[in-house]
Amino acid sequence: MPDLKRTFLGVERSVGARRWIHALDPRAEAASARMAQLSGMPDLVARILAARGVAPEAAAEFLTPTIRDLMPDPSTVTAMDTAAARIADAVERRENVAVFGDYDVDGAASAALVQRYFAHFGLRCDIRIPDRITEGYGPNAKALRDLADAGATLIITVDCGSTNLDALSAAAGDGTDVVVLDHHQVGVDLPPAVAIVNPNRQDDLSGQGHLCAAGVVFLTLVAVSRELRRRGKSTTQLPDLLGDLDLVALATVCDVVPLIGFNRALVVRGLEVLRARRNPGLRALAEVARLQGPVEAFHLGFLLGPRINAGGRIGDAALGSRLLTLRDEVEARDIAAELELLNAERQAMEREMLAEAEQEIHAEIGTGDGPPILVVGRPTWHPGIVGLIAARLKERFGRPAFAISFDANGRGTGSGRSIAGFDIGRFVRDAVEDGTLVRGGGHAMAAGLTIERSRLADFRLRAETYARTTVDALRAEDTLAVDGALAARGLTLDMVRTIERAGPFGSGHAAPILAMPRHRLVSSAAVGSGGHIRATLRGADGATTSAIAFRAAGTPLGDALMGRRGEDVHVAGNVSIDRYQGSEKVTFRIIDLALPAI
Repeated sequence: MPDLKRTFLGVERSVGARRWIHALDPRAEAASARMAQLSGMPDLVARILAARGVAPEAAAEFLTPTIRDLMPDPSTVTAMDTAAARIADAVERRENVAVFGDYDVDGAASAALVQRYFAHFGLRCDIRIPDRITEGYGPNAKALRDLADAGATLIITVDCGSTNLDALSAAAGDGTDVVVLDHHQVGVDLPPAVAIVNPNRQDDLSGQGHLCAAGVVFLTLVAVSRELRRRGKSTTQLPDLLGDLDLVALATVCDVVPLIGFNRALVVRGLEVLRARRNPGLRALAEVARLQGPVEAFHLGFLLGPRINAGGRIGDAALGSRLLTLRDEVEARDIAAELELLNAERQAMEREMLAEAEQEIHAEIGTGDGPPILVVGRPTWHPGIVGLIAARLKERFGRPAFAISFDANGRGTGSGRSIAGFDIGRFVRDAVEDGTLVRGGGHAMAAGLTIERSRLADFRLRAETYARTTVDALRAEDTLAVDGALAARGLTLDMVRTIERAGPFGSGHAAPILAMPRHRLVSSAAVGSGGHIRATLRGADGATTSAIAFRAAGTPLGDALMGRRGEDVHVAGNVSIDRYQGSEKVTFRIIDLALPAI
């Protein structure tokens, strides 16, 4: 656990308004020493693991997680056996199956997993991804009816369906069998279905609520294969589920679920599959993204994922899932190229929308601190990008944020992103219950909503009233837990490779934060079109290193980097290896800066 009492380098308030603290308290320091002694691992790796709560006795398993050791019994998930039996029936009866998925990476990967499973048996499995603008999130009655009319006798919803009472009630009335495979938070009242497999159901005691939808789908397909073996099929007749773990890893990282326990095993093994580049769609996507070297978790979240999402945000929502199911190399390259163009267009739109949102916020805040939750919206914004704007605003202003796009009829589609400690999903659900919102839902860190423009002022007031005490307290206690310090000369490839042994890093297993104390800020300059700032830092021994602060222009961090040239500063950030055209170099990503005490 972080030591909240001990400041790191004496930094009580950085330019990012954070107090730097030691990532390890005395107990974790002792655990780190014991871990290194027991396992023989480098001290730095032991410190990183101990700071993240890994016990010395569990370190070896944590570093080498396996599916065999960490996979839960699928039957512990509520309704799993019923779902597995119905899907196994569809395989044995050679039914036509349809999948209805969400339009994000998790939905696309989940749909592809199901389609590839049925394709192994030579069975038809159509995928339907709704249009974000015209249909919105989740299944609707017409779409389900259309799938049934096209011959589907079983419809499987993935990454959605748990809260779609009207649509599933209509399907049940039509006599259509529906199985829901989902992971979103849901209330007590569930829609009618053959089975609703969702570890976040209130009556589920499996403890698997950290899984993304693709993780739930994978676990379900394991249960289906088990059921088919029980019915007489041999292992050689069944799909190789481990061979599709690249899709599960992609979804797990992109949906920002915790990289702990079974999730960690899925990502570690999935990255091994990804590095073999056996999936033609992912191989083509990596090529257009100019992905160099072995695939890491970072690449999933920042290179591959955004390109798959681009189709659902501003283009054909089905492009991502179609790409992930392909076995034809030429078609895969064509779709990957289309997604690359859509992603570039999305980036340009995002920059313009973000500038407008920040202008609105600065006008509202003025010289004060502003509201505890930011709520911005315009009729000119693309509804497929508001989630990205909310995320950027949350990062830049350090508080929960909503971005809303209004149509010509005054109805708004919005997304919210939160900070740790404030459950934005619950806030949205409460606003739906009291009538402020038309509909909405989500989880602790992200939410979606629909609102009438006439209720926007009410929503802002409700947000400020609801969150003032909680968010202000969270922001006042904002800290940055630093794992250790190093000088520019210590930024070597060997050092970074040592750190990578404790990875992959992501949600729930944060990348280590290292500080470079009292380095001279030799130079700084804006680079690229995304507001990035590159800097050169020089240590007391004369060694220099290049560093970068992403999307920092116009922020307190960016202002300090541009305005403190020639001064000594403390910087904190993450390290990684940048691979390009066969060469490797260390990259230090600055996330905060502080001025040394005189």
